[in-house]
Amino acid sequence: MDGIKLKEKILNEVKCEVQKLDFTPSLCVIQVGNNPASNVYIKQKEIMCNNVGYKFIHKKLSDDITEKEILHLIDKLNKSDDITSILIQMPLPDYLDEKKIQNRVNPLKDVDGLNDINIINLINNKQGLKPCTALGVLELLNEYKITLKGKKIAIIGRSTLVGMPLFHLLENKDATVTLCHSKTINLKEITLNSDIVICAVGKKHLITQDMINKDTIVIDVGINKENGILYGDVDFENIKNKASYITPVPGGVGPLTIACLAKNILESYNIQK
Repeated sequence: MDGIKLKEKILNEVKCEVQKLDFTPSLCVIQVGNNPASNVYIKQKEIMCNNVGYKFIHKKLSDDITEKEILHLIDKLNKSDDITSILIQMPLPDYLDEKKIQNRVNPLKDVDGLNDINIINLINNKQGLKPCTALGVLELLNEYKITLKGKKIAIIGRSTLVGMPLFHLLENKDATVTLCHSKTINLKEITLNSDIVICAVGKKHLITQDMINKDTIVIDVGINKENGILYGDVDFENIKNKASYITPVPGGVGPLTIACLAKNILESYNIQK
């Protein structure tokens, strides 16, 4: 399953929609500190915004800023008509209350989909902004015309960014979903009884050839770096000829996170309008 090709398709579609607007939507990224990985991800967001026609604003704050000052900044951005979407770049320093800061963002501008109101909307299958990586998995399944209704799906990993939102997104598509985690007993038994296996843990080659049946669909959301080489959570080389569909790492789900962010920025603007 080619995430790079689908990313370009989605970004082109978004660019065409943005060109029809009489207003330029914007993304404001709030960063605290100077995390090197965050710098890379923010640069990718800036490039995407420039490519599709969004205005990009980067608020880079020192790592000694107070929580009160951050909340005050978010309040100002929430009120600004020029700022149509806001993203809090993770991770935040430990001294800050991550959830409190995420919840201060206006849910209509919360393009990460992490505000509690957006999470409740997702659980209740109502309109709202949803986490980008989870949406990316759904985009891949849709692109390859994989029917979800009635399918047995195993998700390994229950993070708020991927596993939990995916559970609700797929349940809302009438799939039968099992959410697995580090305390799950008989993981192999569950994966062998699944039509689709989605792994988002961050453990190299957690899913091995003996854990899936022939023609299982395997979605690998994990990224693990070892000796400068990227690996997924799935033993790709030994599974690729057994699975009916499989995502590579890199080049699978990863590129779709930024593509779905582009879609969320447009949706955020349209909802507000």
